[in-house]
Amino acid sequence: MSSILKPAKIHRIRSVTIEGFRSLKSVQGLELPQLTVLIGANGAGKSTLIRFFEMLSWMLRAKSLQEFVLRHGGGDDQFFMGARTTPVMRAEIHVELEGGHSKYGFELEYLPARDSVLIQKEYWSQGQNSFPVNGVTSHFGGVSLESRLPELETLSAQVLCRFLSQCAIYQFHDTSPLAGIHKRWDVTDSFRLRADGGNLAAVLLDLRSTDRKRYELIVRQIGRVLPTFKDFVLEEIAGKVLLRWVGQQSDKVFGSHLTSDGSLRLFCLLTLLNLPPERLPAVMFFDEPELGLHPHAITLVAEMFKRLSKTRQIFIATQSPYLVDCFELENIIVANAHSGETMLRNLPPEHYQRWLDEEYQVSDLWLEQAVGGVAWLGDRPSVQREGALDAGRSE
Repeated sequence: MSSILKPAKIHRIRSVTIEGFRSLKSVQGLELPQLTVLIGANGAGKSTLIRFFEMLSWMLRAKSLQEFVLRHGGGDDQFFMGARTTPVMRAEIHVELEGGHSKYGFELEYLPARDSVLIQKEYWSQGQNSFPVNGVTSHFGGVSLESRLPELETLSAQVLCRFLSQCAIYQFHDTSPLAGIHKRWDVTDSFRLRADGGNLAAVLLDLRSTDRKRYELIVRQIGRVLPTFKDFVLEEIAGKVLLRWVGQQSDKVFGSHLTSDGSLRLFCLLTLLNLPPERLPAVMFFDEPELGLHPHAITLVAEMFKRLSKTRQIFIATQSPYLVDCFELENIIVANAHSGETMLRNLPPEHYQRWLDEEYQVSDLWLEQAVGGVAWLGDRPSVQREGALDAGRSE
């Protein structure tokens, strides 16, 4: 018998259809690469796609759709141009799992009495077989305030639900005085890094105790970007730990409140991206991870995203040309806004490769569009686009 083990199949979201969620009026069968980089101007709707998967995670992980809606402005705000314009929201997610292809779909309607939403229909499918979630004989399930998919006992349905519920959105933007990263944290909350990085000190303390080599790798990587950084100072006191560190030049200990916002975000990113696979969710979303980072740090983080995408599906929403240029054209999804509607589209490499062959960067194409070039709506750059690029080269 051969001792060679086959690599585990990566579970991933293959495509998504969304109709009527916030600015996503009609996104039909959008293909999602294993490593997806969302780019677009301010207000184009990059974060809206991330919020959709956040809502999905709340629906399936804790049956907390109503709480998500309450926290995010109420039911009317979740529908494109409001529920009067868009009375029904529809979505279908196509995923690849060990057992083959599966789908999960639902329809939401506005519930005016509570300014919330109602699940009008819900279904899941495996292969060619489609099933109502609640066992009703019709194709779709019946009315409910919360998803009933977590209640199903069918193994394939449980695998699908568990996978979609693990979509995690990481945003390390909050470094204000009251942010969790500045607080003493319970050392037992250390298995996974929280979405806001609040339990960073507890995670680092656990790594130092249980996986010293991984901890030391994180320290070395931080030192590559911050030459003044030497090591973290992590001391458990009454079951809690505070984030502190010491520099190369002296033995003075710095607290998180004396650390720059960019450095704190770097600590979070490098720790998260170095965690062992079993401590990471299957699908990971990052909203503008480049904020406050030096270009050298952005390059380092981009390489770590690429490495991690071999075992996890990664989504990155960014406005950084430095970060965009670290990836290939097939990784890019462009967001454009028109009359309040977000349009998302992939960039087929065969349509734009000739510009890259002439040593243009991916960000060159994007930034030309942002300052008045052709919008990314046609199958290839327009004559105006070509003229702009040619003029740039002649200069």
